[in-house]
Amino acid sequence: MKAAARILSGLTVALPLAFLVGAVVRHYQLPDPAVAFPRGEIVIGVDGSFPPFAYDDGGELHGLDIDLGEALGREIGLPARFVSISFNGLYDSLISGKVDLLISALRVAPARREDVRYSRPYYDNGLVLVSEVGAALDADELGGKRIAYEYASSADSQIRAWEREGVRVQKLPYELPAHALDALRYGQADGALTDATTFRLYAKSQGEWRPEAEFVTQDPYAIAVRKDRVGAWKLVERALSALKDSGELARIVETWL
Repeated sequence: MKAAARILSGLTVALPLAFLVGAVVRHYQLPDPAVAFPRGEIVIGVDGSFPPFAYDDGGELHGLDIDLGEALGREIGLPARFVSISFNGLYDSLISGKVDLLISALRVAPARREDVRYSRPYYDNGLVLVSEVGAALDADELGGKRIAYEYASSADSQIRAWEREGVRVQKLPYELPAHALDALRYGQADGALTDATTFRLYAKSQGEWRPEAEFVTQDPYAIAVRKDRVGAWKLVERALSALKDSGELARIVETWL
């Protein structure tokens, strides 16, 4: 999907400094996986109630984060085992040592940095400005354009921020982000503003519809490792770098989104 590919490229362009971390890690000797993960496996905490990133299907976990964890395990050379944990209990499980990593659509939380090391981002769920092919919108030139969005959402907040900067759009608020994308597809709006995941899933469900999409904000998801587990963090960084370079990370994202 052309638009989806552009969104993936946006992740690497919009967050270049994050990916430089991996370049540094590659220049140091990596720790022994058996020492970094003394259980002989990589135990990964995940909230199994957040599709398409992770969901429980009859006692078996599936999703983007599950595929990513398994790919990391293969790259590091250890089996991955997943523990389904409620979202509110994820960090407690990591800090207590119940799990080695968290892969659960986690945003980087500055308040957690005293206890946690985050990996490079593996996905960006920032807001995207969607338009029809050949009618791409520039976020700096939206004056008077009809922009559809979900009411009382992060997209709504972005519209208000534009207004404070003097950019006045014709606001088309909808109850759901999918309805905003409907408005664009049916020609009732010039653009739609929604999060990247909603856009990708919607576009995937619409067959031949091929819109344009450009990032407006960033909302990176990363893997969390307890701060004192430096060896584990280095191995995760190296594995993520290898998965990105090989195209496997992009393939995993495309499978689910």
